[in-house]
Amino acid sequence: MFLKEFFSPSHDEDAAAEAAEKLGLLPADRQNTGHAGPLPTGWEAALSRVGGGDWHAAAELLRGIGRDWDRRSMAVGLLSGLAADDDTWLLAWESARPDDPDAAVVRATSTVTLAGRIRGAKRAEYTTQEQFAGFHRMLHRSRDEIARAAALDPDDPTPYVMEITVALGLGYPHSEMDRLWAEITARAPYHYEGHWRALQYWCKKWRGSEQLATEFAEQAAAKAPPGSLLTVLPLIAHFEHDESDDAEGDRTPEMVARVDAGLADAAAADPAHPRLPELRHLLAYYLSLQDRDEMAIEQFRLVDGHVNALPWRYRGGGADMTAYYCKIRNSSAQVVAATG
Repeated sequence: MFLKEFFSPSHDEDAAAEAAEKLGLLPADRQNTGHAGPLPTGWEAALSRVGGGDWHAAAELLRGIGRDWDRRSMAVGLLSGLAADDDTWLLAWESARPDDPDAAVVRATSTVTLAGRIRGAKRAEYTTQEQFAGFHRMLHRSRDEIARAAALDPDDPTPYVMEITVALGLGYPHSEMDRLWAEITARAPYHYEGHWRALQYWCKKWRGSEQLATEFAEQAAAKAPPGSLLTVLPLIAHFEHDESDDAEGDRTPEMVARVDAGLADAAAADPAHPRLPELRHLLAYYLSLQDRDEMAIEQFRLVDGHVNALPWRYRGGGADMTAYYCKIRNSSAQVVAATG
């Protein structure tokens, strides 16, 4: 993966930022770095209550989501982050309802989240043996918690989806990943996060290769119905393995076709799908790299104000992520302004 600068020396950054502002796009200091897009209605208030210690808000949130598995896994992930910060509210929930499958899946996921925090986000050569030991210890602990959550709600794919992160960290062999994948697809064949996590497993940087990742992505996208958002997978597979420092490989007929498929998928999707912004961010990026700047700006308008998504997230957090997003966006804005 290589993050393209894609900003011509002839472009003035201040002029590009001004062009973006004239198009109604938000400045860097108004970009939300926590999410890829707005959260579903009512979620922010619920998460705020949970952060204040009210476990009932977490229980109500998951009960209201019901069997919408894409929303459920996303909400569980957000709740697990709060529990990893301070699990007092989760302990109270578990005490009040010992066999609540919703509490159980949040507990299991929070342990996986804690494992990641112990390891840190740096490359292996910059990670200590103590960090790795703690990381592996927490992942092993999470396996029992994941099994318990799965047993308490046999229909829920979420525990199995979260176990993919364990598969990455503990190095599950391909046969074990295949078994885990069968559990997920039997319950939710087009689960967005499940596919996203599985693709990570098949990438070269984890347990697969560029060929395995691309094959997985292309096959999944081909089988998925319109509106599933799974056309994002070939774009991610390309992004994860792209080591070039120019945009030529992003402008091939194959990549143009992948982006066009993503545009059709986004148009067919439920506008309220909580993962739709993630596809739009990648579409905006590749449309900009392909010099389809007007179409890029259409996608940027639909996600502007939120930047925690690929490809910006791989730049780092906070200001670095925002700066990269604005650089690519503003480049397209300047072209559109000049030709408009």
